[in-house]
Amino acid sequence: VGRLALWSAKPGVVDDHGEVLKREDLDRIAIANPKLAPYGKAAVETMQKLGVYEHLKPRIVQAENIGQAFQFVATGNAPIGFVALSQVTQAKGSKWIVPDDLHAPLRQDAVLLAHGKNNEAATALMRYLKGDKARGIIRAYGYGF
Repeated sequence: VGRLALWSAKPGVVDDHGEVLKREDLDRIAIANPKLAPYGKAAVETMQKLGVYEHLKPRIVQAENIGQAFQFVATGNAPIGFVALSQVTQAKGSKWIVPDDLHAPLRQDAVLLAHGKNNEAATALMRYLKGDKARGIIRAYGYGF
């Protein structure tokens, strides 16, 4: 399960509770396209639950996807943005990890297609992904289960 984060490339901009979303001087906020990207949809849901969406709507800089939303913030084209936590686990700056109850789950899946069901490497990969070692790596990069 992916995790949503509000992030700024600058330290001290994003607080531990997302209060920065209520600031009047916030001029731009990057999000992925909510019609196409699950993380963008989760960002809109979060802002709606916090009661700030209508206030922030004119300030949204819409990216095509979550990678581009990250790029907008990383380059300073937007001071803050909603990104995948996995993108900023090692990044400098400031972030707020959005509580899971503010948006629908961001499910991430791995599937074994029927064509690969007898492929030894494919089945080994699926077994590995379900194991403790892989789960530890997945958690380290900001994902939950």
